[in-house]
Parts: sequence; C-alpha cells; structure tokens
Amino acid sequence: MKNLAIIPARGGSKRIPHKNIKKFLGKPIIAYSIEAAKKSGLFDEVMVSTDDNEIAEVAKQYGAKVPFMRSNKNSDDFSTLAEVIIEVAKKYEETGGKYDNICCLLSTAPFITSRRITEAYNKLREGSLDSVCPVVVFSYPVLRALEFGNDKKLRMINPEYLNSRSQDLKPAYHDCGSFYWVKTEALKKEKTLLCKNGSAIILPETEVQDIDTKTDWELAEIKYNFLNELKFPNC
Repeated sequence: MKNLAIIPARGGSKRIPHKNIKKFLGKPIIAYSIEAAKKSGLFDEVMVSTDDNEIAEVAKQYGAKVPFMRSNKNSDDFSTLAEVIIEVAKKYEETGGKYDNICCLLSTAPFITSRRITEAYNKLREGSLDSVCPVVVFSYPVLRALEFGNDKKLRMINPEYLNSRSQDLKPAYHDCGSFYWVKTEALKKEKTLLCKNGSAIILPETEVQDIDTKTDWELAEIKYNFLNELKFPNC
C-alpha cells in the first residue's frame, strides 16, 4: 500500500496573519504536522500544497516536499479541502505517482501525533473502511442546545428533551479538524474526506483545539504545554 501525506497550507490568512508559519512555542506551526507525519513512517511522501513561496520554503526546511504550487482555482476562500486534495492526487497521477491512501493533515494542528495517525490508519485498514478521522465528544449534550427565536426569546431547539437528564442523552461528536485518512479512489468518487463507509477514532478534549483567533492560539499553547508536562513530569 502506498500512502501520501498532504498538508494544505494556503497563504493569505486574514484572522491570524501568516498563520501557517507563525511560531507556535518557538517553531512554525506547520512543522508539527510535517514532523508527526514523517515520524509515523507510514508515508512514501510528505508534501505541502500551497500557493505561497514563503510557506513552501519553511515546509522544505522541515522535510516536506513541495513538487508543485497550488492552482489559483483552489487558492481562494471557497475551495474545499476535498477539492485541494483531489487536485494534488491528480497532479501526482499525471507523473506516475499513484497512491492507495491519502492522509490530509491540517497545517495548524500541533496536537497531531504519529501515534494518532497510526491508530487511525490501522482502523482504516482493519475495518475495511474508506475514511477515518479523529472526533471529540461535545462537552455538553447537543440535544439540550438553546437558540434565540425571531422574537429574540430564548428557547430549546429540541424542547422534547427539556426534562431529560444530561447523562441519559446520546453523546454527539464533532470533527477535530486535525487530519483525515481516506482511500484515494473513494475520495475521487465521493469528493469528500468523510466517506459513507467511514468511521473515526475518539480523542480526549485535551488533544483538541480549534485555532482561529489569537485567544485560540494562546489556549492551544497552554494546552500543549499541559499535555507535555503530563508526558514528562518533573522528577
């Protein structure tokens, strides 16, 4: 089985300037994804898909390949991850580089580890699945969610669960937004990273953090340090 790691890293981030190569605890944040992919030993190639020359240079410094730049078509705010990954897969196929499986690793996901990448890959293969990604449980039952109506008054979205105990409600999960394993043929057919014949590994909340704002970034650094203190406690 041939595996390709693709790390999408578009330039022009608006909320956090130069987000993909901004220093996260002293190292460009994209480096964490590159290093985790390489450490796993699962990939025939680890590449970065970007439209930005500065990002490309940083990616190469940390051991990733940038064999071609991303097209203008897939470099705007409306391109989906699936479209970007399919473009890369087709580019490789044009030069004889065909891969059975692809792992899309986000460039701003410093909590990715080689252990989790391997865990998800094993599930993909052993479960005869088309896709596997990490998910995390919502910290509060979504069936007890509230909303403001047109009259600006607060109400339950699902009022039938008003008197249900939280512990009696079925848990719901959300995508961690860190990496996605997918079989190449299934990706091209379904044009999504979350295939119908797909599953997930469940991560604890301590390993998950969206990074969209300056506050998110600072929280991620605190959480990252906390995790590493647990792994390497002072003696």
